[in-house]
Amino acid sequence: MMRYLILPVLLMSLFSARSQQVVHQQSTLKVAIMAPLYLDSAFNSDWDKGNLPKYMLPGLEFVQGATIALDTLQKGDTKIEVHIIDTKAGIRSVPWLIKYGGLDKMNLIIGSVKEPEFRQLADFTASKKIPFISVTYPNDGGVRNDPYLAIVNTTLKGHLDGIYSYLVQRHSMNQILLIKKRNDNRIENIFREINKETSTPLLKYRAIAIDSINATQLAMLIDTTKPAIIIGASLNEQFALNLADACYPLQKTNDITLIGMPNWDGFKEFYNLDRYKDFPILFTTPHTDSDSSAFRNFLGNAYFTKYRAKPTDMAYKGFESAYYFINILKEYPDSLMEHLNEDRFACFHTFNFQPDYLSGNDVPDYFENKKVTIVEILNGEIRKRW
Repeated sequence: MMRYLILPVLLMSLFSARSQQVVHQQSTLKVAIMAPLYLDSAFNSDWDKGNLPKYMLPGLEFVQGATIALDTLQKGDTKIEVHIIDTKAGIRSVPWLIKYGGLDKMNLIIGSVKEPEFRQLADFTASKKIPFISVTYPNDGGVRNDPYLAIVNTTLKGHLDGIYSYLVQRHSMNQILLIKKRNDNRIENIFREINKETSTPLLKYRAIAIDSINATQLAMLIDTTKPAIIIGASLNEQFALNLADACYPLQKTNDITLIGMPNWDGFKEFYNLDRYKDFPILFTTPHTDSDSSAFRNFLGNAYFTKYRAKPTDMAYKGFESAYYFINILKEYPDSLMEHLNEDRFACFHTFNFQPDYLSGNDVPDYFENKKVTIVEILNGEIRKRW
């Protein structure tokens, strides 16, 4: 485990050295890859030096994946100067970096950050007209009028747009129930607004608020002679499990489809082979990796060679974001935001970045990856549904 402590420091030295070699070249493009590394904690005596705290792992794995991608980019006439930046450094915080750290010299900032760093970077990059790629945060943080922000990890509204499109195309004639937790109207409010975006609402559905439900109660709410689509309109794990438990007995004799929210893939009980045997639980995701991808094989081999482990989900995201967006920057250094959808640089799956105009202005509030896929958890495995 100690290799995790040494790696980020070595990376910083490595890229600092590369910077010195190319800093005087006119064709040099500067990129900052920012993630919460907590390097100050690495030398804190409050934790066991033999075991790295879990809160440090996502940022380190993201950087590990990104640096493997960088090894493929140092070719051609264009020089790339990359800075690996710890957003959780004790003294050099993001506000300090904005003021003194030279971030205004960057041509591109790639970040795996949450609040407050997300909003700090978005406000700064908008003012400096620097493309900011937010890779892992599925939220817009209230950012508006920022045509230099691209959100890779689709927002909740983007996921609901995907569910809505799926229902319109596949289940518009079925009975649809949107079942929500009592006093939790967030998802229903978004869904209702989506349905109003057309002159004539395309979907007819019933919204039902509950505290809990069982199979008998659910059977009383639906017409059991017709296919039923159940939308689990909550991010709460206990609510999701309760609703799935109510659907499970009915699906043996009725045509019931349960569609959940994007975070349902993290609920471990849905992978329980005994609890939900032969019962598919659907949800949306922007990440539909291909097992046969040459990039997947390359990353797997390179990661194992360096770290004697399989790459994690964060390592994949770090690799993909560095490879994809830096290649676009090299090709279109002055117009990256106009070329966010470049399939030829896609590693694991394609993107569909589209502008969001939530403010009603002519300027995009930001660009968001709208490419979401309907997948299902079935007998402990995830597979593509639509």
